[in-house]
Amino acid sequence: MPDVGEGLTEAEILKWYVQPGDTVTDGQVVCEVETAKAAVELPIPYDGVVHELRFPEGTTVDVGQVIITVDVAAGAAAPESPAAPAAEPAAEAAEPTGRQPVLVGYGVAESSTKRRPRKGTTAPSPEQAAAARTAQGAVQGELNGHAAPAPAAPAPAPAAPAGAPGSRPLAKPPVRKLAKDLGVDLATVTPTGPDGIITREDVHAAVSLAAASVAAPAAVPVPPQAPHAPRPEAPAPEPAATGLRETRIPIKGVRKATAQAMIGSAFTAPHVTEFVTVDVTRTMKLVEELKSDKDMAGLRVNPLLLIAKALLVAIRRNPEINASWDEAAQEIVLKHYVNLGIAAATPRGLIVPNIKDAHDKTLPELAAALGELVSTAREGKTTPAAMQGGTVTITNVGVFGVDTGTPILNPGESAILAVGAIKLQPWVHKGKVKPRQVTTLALSFDHRLVDGELGSKVLADVAAILEQPKRLITWA
Repeated sequence: MPDVGEGLTEAEILKWYVQPGDTVTDGQVVCEVETAKAAVELPIPYDGVVHELRFPEGTTVDVGQVIITVDVAAGAAAPESPAAPAAEPAAEAAEPTGRQPVLVGYGVAESSTKRRPRKGTTAPSPEQAAAARTAQGAVQGELNGHAAPAPAAPAPAPAAPAGAPGSRPLAKPPVRKLAKDLGVDLATVTPTGPDGIITREDVHAAVSLAAASVAAPAAVPVPPQAPHAPRPEAPAPEPAATGLRETRIPIKGVRKATAQAMIGSAFTAPHVTEFVTVDVTRTMKLVEELKSDKDMAGLRVNPLLLIAKALLVAIRRNPEINASWDEAAQEIVLKHYVNLGIAAATPRGLIVPNIKDAHDKTLPELAAALGELVSTAREGKTTPAAMQGGTVTITNVGVFGVDTGTPILNPGESAILAVGAIKLQPWVHKGKVKPRQVTTLALSFDHRLVDGELGSKVLADVAAILEQPKRLITWA
């Protein structure tokens, strides 16, 4: 599993496009994974035949773990990668320099690059390895919402600690963090990864074995259990048909990433939100005129386009709001560019891709960029790069019929503008009460960067432009 973004530690396998026995060629897409709220297709850099798929669809896998092995034709050229972990032989009859399984995103590593065994470390016995695999399969099956196959024989007692006294167990940082969160001592975990590395599944297996030892008498072997029905977190029948009162859904993928980002933002940046209700009747008329303009033919023209342009003009008039807070350096970083984020609801959840250098775009260019952003997001093809580097964001809650909200800042950004539903409402216009198109805007900002005066100016400027859209020309 390659790191398809910057600093990512895991990804979920969404779909396999190949099966064992299929022939693959250099550059062919073999699977689709989801990480950092983006679905990414992984190509394979080799020619050969698929030997094994190590994980089923729906499994969350650590970066660096082998997910597919391929028999490479003898003598075929393959990219070199000294950082790649050594691969196991694809078959007992394979020569050391012949066919080898390879890791997607990494090169072939010769067997000489294997890590030297640690002193005092002994390989687990076949019985211990079988027990670990049984427990590991059960835990992984539970995590991924499907039942694990029943073990063929009663599981033996938990294996003794794999590491010798004073030795440091081998594990990657994400696995160490998982063990710490679950209260597992890595020195007591039996490793099943290559070269004695402890994997995520090993940690979960240790938790499962510990729970079993507490639940059952130590002297009585635990009989194998029959395959069980999927837990509620797996796709299950409708509650009405089964009588279920609760359904549990694993927190992973988009929802997990969003939750972590929002917690980090809410408890790091002091949020302030201001509101303004504005008559946007003239803006709505301009939208209808632009739809019939030949210069905008074939482009997506809607109120969001003019709202985005209004925000960009307001930022140009108040550039101090376009900044970020550098805690380590104790500096405010003023941005001379605007990467405009647009919150998009997709089948996989909420994502916030951004339009790079939106401040330099003409209205047709901005419309084209918005249209491409939305289409890509709906197809689930938004890349991690498209969601990085944002400076300010717009979230359009009005499409759901909501009047307004108090949006949470996208991490690392200074402000976010929420746009409410545009509705006909009674409004005093030229001294008379008339039905007008009205909406409510809400601007949340980081009070470390933006004081009340600056935030109020930006929000007032956006409202003024939407009330009198000719200011898009006079203020630009």
